[in-house]
Amino acid sequence: MATIDVLLPVRNGLPFLCEAIESIRSQTFSDWRLLVLDHGSSDGSAALAQEYEERDARIKLFSLPDADGLAGLLNIGLDKCDCKYVFRQDADDISLPNRMSLVVEQFRENPDFLAIGSNAIMIDKAGRHFGYVHMPASHNAIIAAGFFYNPMRQSTIATNFASFTRHGARYGRDILNLVPKEEVPEVRGLAEDYFLFGQLALIEPCINLRAPLIKYRIHGASVGVSHPKQQMQLALRISRFLAKSFCAMKGLPEFDPTPFCNHAENVFDFRRSDYTDEFERMALALRRGLGPSDEVERELAFRWILATRNSCLMTARALRFRMKYGATPGERRTVRNWLLRGLRGGKYVYRGTSGSAITGAIK
Repeated sequence: MATIDVLLPVRNGLPFLCEAIESIRSQTFSDWRLLVLDHGSSDGSAALAQEYEERDARIKLFSLPDADGLAGLLNIGLDKCDCKYVFRQDADDISLPNRMSLVVEQFRENPDFLAIGSNAIMIDKAGRHFGYVHMPASHNAIIAAGFFYNPMRQSTIATNFASFTRHGARYGRDILNLVPKEEVPEVRGLAEDYFLFGQLALIEPCINLRAPLIKYRIHGASVGVSHPKQQMQLALRISRFLAKSFCAMKGLPEFDPTPFCNHAENVFDFRRSDYTDEFERMALALRRGLGPSDEVERELAFRWILATRNSCLMTARALRFRMKYGATPGERRTVRNWLLRGLRGGKYVYRGTSGSAITGAIK
């Protein structure tokens, strides 16, 4: 049994796969296995992985063309794991050399942690750095943020496999079982990590290390670039599912987080200009359910900015927020995306299909 099993799903990932594999082989921590899960590649990805398998006994290639989406592919990989910790690695991302060492050290010092992620360096197709992904660090911050966007970047995540298995955790599965089955989204891919770790964060401690441990690549074939509408629709359904599950868990009146979401730094426009009443209902539920904390208050302060679609009022609220809390690059870009929507052709504004604010807005 290795200390770490790394799940690397790939489908036609040849342009970047070599860098991804080499980033695992270059880790300062050496007790790992890399499970390459090929989902029917036709570009030579499987052949490249097989070459690595022949050169390094720690690398295993599995050909799984009939897996049911990315969620099904990853679940097959989980069934093949025999380790203490499971890491994720995307075929187009790069793990920094000390990623494993730092994460294993954190798990050993904090055995109650279920999952550990990190910040990330953003790179383009050519590997050039162009920004950073700043994720909420503490468990409280992750829970509070998780109703509005995915607070753990998939290719950074590592899990304590024993705790993970104890909860019956699998991709695409409702592990909380608190809402009617007809209201559980079907998640075969696109946002499978958000669906899973959004639930797990409600059960066990999950954190993000402040240090960036991966280089996260943005390019034309990225899911968020190639299927933006489908991903946004699914992410909003997951946000609603998580909020409903949380309220059922805590015995609270339900709230709908969708007007306040900023998935992929989009602002969601449901043809309303004021969401004050919805915000107050949501804020009451989060304060009661999560208890008093600076992280919850900071998250609510940012969501208050998005409770209006009046550009002048949004600007004033954003300035007050920055003076009190500062702002991450993602928060700044979210507000800017709404304010500059005319100049950008509404590229970062996702418009719902219903004139009513919430009910029936997500089809």
